[in-house]
Amino acid sequence: MPLDKTVRSAADAVADLTDGASLAVGGFGLCGIPAVLIEAVLDQGATDLEVYSNNCGVDGSGLGVLLSAGRLRRVVASYVGENKEFARQYLAGELEVELTPQGTLAERMRAGGSGVPAFFTPTGVGTQVADGGLPWRYAPDGSVAVSSPPKEVRTFDVRGVDREHVLETALLADVALVRAWRGDRHGNLQFRRSARNFNPLAAMCASLTIAEVEELVEPGRIDPDDVHLPGVFVHRVVPLTPDQAADKRIERRTTSPDAASTRSAPIEATR
Repeated sequence: MPLDKTVRSAADAVADLTDGASLAVGGFGLCGIPAVLIEAVLDQGATDLEVYSNNCGVDGSGLGVLLSAGRLRRVVASYVGENKEFARQYLAGELEVELTPQGTLAERMRAGGSGVPAFFTPTGVGTQVADGGLPWRYAPDGSVAVSSPPKEVRTFDVRGVDREHVLETALLADVALVRAWRGDRHGNLQFRRSARNFNPLAAMCASLTIAEVEELVEPGRIDPDDVHLPGVFVHRVVPLTPDQAADKRIERRTTSPDAASTRSAPIEATR
């Protein structure tokens, strides 16, 4: 692997993506999503993709653009809301969806990157997550065509209390797409605030990780204590233009009433 992992463009970075590949994609809602790389995948043309991500973007943005183009075959996610097309395709039987508890999804990615094939968690015990029967794919007539299988449940002594746990398997992706605030040419990445979310975990669990970075710096510029993801997990780095770095959508804008219209007029200063 070359020390300088920068590539000229997002198009070059995803040029060898193949049909049927599995993608681990960072982000939470639209926060910290690799929007430029997702658009590059759309232009590149790969289809029949399986995606591991917290959600599937929103209509017309993020992973939503791949969804609307019919390029996704299967999604492993924890949240369907805010995307009407996601819900429509799932309920119409056009898309297979494995709904997974959010913390479990994060841990499945982390386990994949840590070489742990499976783990036990109490989350989901006593529900269809453990017992099976969650609809993964619907038939056109609304019946369930594919449902989740039952999982192994085992009892462990946790601080003197017997507690049941369900076995969850790790996620291993072919390619990860992530976005970082800063990155160097060796692939060391630093994330900013809540954009850290699923990005490091998605990057860990893939055979090939591509990172788009808002600011590219030279090696050594990021303090080792501030490296959130070491370059060993990153294979390609795409520097963003200032316009690309600044283009960040908000899912739902909520504002308070205009304070200026409710407060008293300011007193004019004495000359």
